[in-house]
Amino acid sequence: MDTHNQGRAAELFEPPKLVLYSNWQSSCSWRVRFALKLKGISYEYKAVELRKEEQYTAEFEKLNPMHFVPVLVDGDIVVSDSFAILLYLEEKYPRKALLPRDLQLKALNLQAASIISSSIQPLHMLNLLKYIEKKAGPEEGLSWARYVIERGFQALEKLLENVVTQYATGDEVFLADVFLAPQIAASTSRFQIDMAKFPTLRRLHESYKTLPEYEASLPESQPDATI
Repeated sequence: MDTHNQGRAAELFEPPKLVLYSNWQSSCSWRVRFALKLKGISYEYKAVELRKEEQYTAEFEKLNPMHFVPVLVDGDIVVSDSFAILLYLEEKYPRKALLPRDLQLKALNLQAASIISSSIQPLHMLNLLKYIEKKAGPEEGLSWARYVIERGFQALEKLLENVVTQYATGDEVFLADVFLAPQIAASTSRFQIDMAKFPTLRRLHESYKTLPEYEASLPESQPDATI
């Protein structure tokens, strides 16, 4: 087989590139971008402009009837919700594992991720804050967001209070870190949370900033960023 035909054959058998429907400001999308970079998985970035309500188009509704980003398309498989996407990636692409083998550490990772994905981030989503401001006044959205974030951070600080390693559950980046990094960054930049109240989380966040995978997944590094 000549070189040209060998190249064509390689293209035919090359697995399809993953497609990530994302928004640069979405912390949920950021989790997935961070994980993909950590695992060294290439992907196509498809921007969804939330302020233009592109998530409500008929095309996007076929991907996710809940109208949220991120959505991951892997061939014929479509996965929405960042937690589900990350568990899918962990199962199909196990290199650079996001969950440690030690059961206690694995449970700690899942707990930290769950606190953020169920008890913090959904409670300060833009549509919820707009609803609160409409019903209770323009100042109440920010007040509510700070309340739910600080309550969640207090729980995370206690959960991780004995951590002395570079990252949340060891000297490697795992699932807890993938959730913590975007949440802390968004909380400080968007809601002006004082991280001095949460020294463990603040220290961890400083560690994340040194990672090239974190840098590459930053909101301002995305093709749809408008700074």
